[in-house]
This record gives sequence, structure tokens and C-alpha cells, in this order.
Amino acid sequence: MDTLVRTPLPHRPHLSYSMPDEFALKVSFLAGVLFVVYLFVSRYFRGDPMLDAIPTIGFSDPILSYLSAFQFNFDGVRMVKEGYEKTRPGLFKIANFRRWMVLAAGSGLIEDVRRAPDDVLSMLESLKESLQPEYTLDFLNPEDTYSTDVMRSKLTRDVAATFKEVREEFVMAMHDLIPTRDDKWVKVPIIETLQRVICRTSNRIFVGVPLCRDHDYQTLNLTFAVNVVRSALIIRLFPKPLRLIVSRMISNLPSQIQQEIEFIRPMVEERFAKIEEYGEDWDDKPNDMLMWLMSEAKGVERSVEGVARQLLFVNFASIHTTSLTLTQVLYRLLANPEYIEPLREEIDAVITEDGWTKAGIDKMHRIDSFLRETQRVDGLSLLAVTRLALRPFTFSNGVTVPAGTIVSIPASATHTDERIYPNADEFDGFRFVRLRAGKEGTVTSKYQSVTPSSEHLAFGLGRHACPGRFFAVNEVKALFAYIVATYDIKFEEGKGAPRALCIAGLRFPGTANVMFKTRQK
Repeated sequence: MDTLVRTPLPHRPHLSYSMPDEFALKVSFLAGVLFVVYLFVSRYFRGDPMLDAIPTIGFSDPILSYLSAFQFNFDGVRMVKEGYEKTRPGLFKIANFRRWMVLAAGSGLIEDVRRAPDDVLSMLESLKESLQPEYTLDFLNPEDTYSTDVMRSKLTRDVAATFKEVREEFVMAMHDLIPTRDDKWVKVPIIETLQRVICRTSNRIFVGVPLCRDHDYQTLNLTFAVNVVRSALIIRLFPKPLRLIVSRMISNLPSQIQQEIEFIRPMVEERFAKIEEYGEDWDDKPNDMLMWLMSEAKGVERSVEGVARQLLFVNFASIHTTSLTLTQVLYRLLANPEYIEPLREEIDAVITEDGWTKAGIDKMHRIDSFLRETQRVDGLSLLAVTRLALRPFTFSNGVTVPAGTIVSIPASATHTDERIYPNADEFDGFRFVRLRAGKEGTVTSKYQSVTPSSEHLAFGLGRHACPGRFFAVNEVKALFAYIVATYDIKFEEGKGAPRALCIAGLRFPGTANVMFKTRQK
């Protein structure tokens, strides 16, 4: 057992996060009904012959297409698969509540999307459409994306350098949240527990000790991400003149941003004072996300308020996707327990030789394959490489989509294509171990979890692939390996893996309790 030094946390009153009151929700619902009427009328007079030429999954009628948009929110997997099988290689479209989505099936058309310049097919404008950051994230300078640049550069380069702190924190977090003793099973609500573990572990690198261990700080970051997605889903249904009013009625995000500011204010002000006194470098300068953001911030962003918003965005982008992916990995393992011993054999052998190091995690090819296969069959998003057409865009097959169209790639259908993955509907945890070895037995990086391709789209593709994927994959693999090596785990007696829930093109693992016990070697 590792000897871990625990740093006491300062006392802080418990924070509460109030939900919008019933009156506000009723008013929002009423406004939503009126707006749906507006959408019916506006789409009817907004037909486009370019889109009419593209096959439709669901209704293509301007009015009835809203039924298909509603259906996609709950039956997206089937609809995407149907379009993929009917048109590949080709294009098909599905309605959403404000725009048509045109999906590109087949490697050639995927390459068209990947190579398209940002001023034609824009990822940033697509994100703005999806997250409504003007009303949810409230950046001081909406055009400054330096937090993404920091994740892509500094966070990625320092994965090995920060591994010791990452491991120390998740070991301590697991011990605190899953108090196994002797030979007794402990029942754990797995999604909530892993969210806490990932939030605490990630923030060890984002803000350091003791703030990463503060329960209220964790709660703030966990609830903020949920509130952003929920608020954006509602806000984007309304025309722009109404969005500010709606956001104030349904959201408590401004108060949460203010809470983040107060949490980090003492740290930021102290560090800015040292920069003023010693310059950009001084002895014992922290090596964490907060410091990296402060160093990159310019203009209005170089303030407590600016850095706080960017830090919230980093947490928003990191915590839930990572914890839900790890949940799916554990569900797959528990549903296929025959993989436990082969995984343990690899983990034990690597740790004996390399210890718990980044280099050791990199040698765990079975762990990596198991993660990549889980992403293939249980990917969090049904779509990938989503862009908003700012100008008419013509694919290599000659079909043109008009400006204002959402263009995307059907990731879930691509991942279950028998022409790409034999026995695609079967979970094969070591599929990518075999593929990585290659025909001549030479190891290739093509099939690693962090490597995007037109056949594996869990992290997107091309220059806009997920900037934090190297840190996230390392975190998931290390924690997964630690759980397999340290604990015996199983579902509750008589229960299996819960059914996943698909909403608005996203796939969420169902809730379940998982039983933990210290591994008996």
C-alpha cells in the first residue's frame, strides 16, 4: 500500500445550487410552444432544392420533419444506422429542430469534411450553435480560445511529468470513496463515484492541492457541466432576440461562474503578484492548468474573471466525458468477466518491470485495446466531426449543401460497419491488440486509443481532434488498470449491465451499483 500524504482542507461553508423555480419553467415551456409554431411556419417557407436532392431518414416534409427531429432525440442509433446502410458511400439527412443535418458516409466523403477549411465548414460555429456559449459559458472574449490551445500543447506535453500526481490523487480518491475492508463487498453507485474520482484527479493537475479535494469545488464543476448542456438545449430552440431572456429565466450559470471566481481568486491574485515581482518565472512556480492559463491569457482574459471562465470550460470538456467512458469500460468488463485475468496478467507483468509510470501504462496494450473497443461499440456521441456550413459546400461526389446546414459523420454507424470491423456487433476486447501487431508482427500506433481515423471517430478527426485526448486516455487507462489490479468487482446479485440511454445524439451509460472488494491474490 502506498504511503500518501494528505493535505487538510480549509473550512468552507457548504454551497448550495438552486434550481430554476416552477414559474420560470412554466413560462419557458409556454414560450417554447409558441416558438415551435414559429419554427413550423419558418421552415415551410425555407425549403432548399440542394437539400431536397439528398435522401432523408424520417420525414422530409417541412412540417412533419419536426416529428423526425423529435424521434432522433430517442431513436438516433437506428436512424443513423438506417441512413448509413441505405446510402454508403453517400449522403443522407436527418432533421433537427432548427436545421437539417447532412451526414457523410464513406471514407471519401469523410475526407471531404476533414479537409474543408474553417471558413467553409466551421467547428467553432457548430460548437456555438450547440453550447450557446454567449449565454452559458459567458467568456469575456468569445473569440479567444487559448484554453483549447493549452490543452492541445501544455497538457499533452506534460502527461508523463504529471503522472505521479495523477496516480497519487486517484489512489487516494478511490480509498476515500470506496472504503473496502477485509473480505467484505462494498456497494458503490458507480457513475457518481467515478465522476468524483475523475473530477478530483483532473483538478489535481488543473488547480492542485488542496482545492482539488474540496467537495464543494468538485460539486460546482460537476453541476456546471450538466447545467451548460441542459441550458443550451433549451436556449437554442429560441430566436436570438429571446435567448438572453430565456437564459436568465432557466439558468443559474452566472451564479456558478461567480462561485468559481471566488474559489480561485486567492490563488490567481497571489500568482499574479509573483509574476509582477519576479517575472514569468520564479522558484517553485506551479506546474498546473491554472498557471498555464494565466501565462497564456491576454487582454481582458488576463484577470481572475477571465481565467475562471476558461478553467470552468476545461473542466466542462474533461470530467463527464472521461468518467462516463470509464463507466462504460467497467460495464463491458463486468459483462465479459473472462477478460479480467488476461488483463491482470498484463498489468502485473508491466508493473513488476516498470512500476506505475506513464511508460508502463503505454505498454499495457490489452488495456488500451479494451478501451478502444468500448469506444467503438459504446461511443458517447452518435455523430462526429460536426461542422456548420458557413458557405455552400460541394462534396467530391458533386452534391452541394447550402450555408446554414449542419454537416457531420455518422460515427456510431461507421463503428459497427461489417466492412470495416468483422463481427462488428460483437464486443471483442482484444480486437486492437491483434490489429496493432500488424501482418508482420510489427507494432503500429494506428490502432491506439488516442489515434483518430476515418474508421474510429471517438475523438473526432483531423486538426480539430479532441485536444485533451492524450491526458484523458492516460487517465482512463491508469485508473482502469488500477481498479482491475486492486479490486474484485461485480454487479449486484441478479443484475447485469444497465441499458444505455440515447438523447439528442448522445449515448449515456445507465445507472447501476457496482460491488467492490479488495482483490484476493
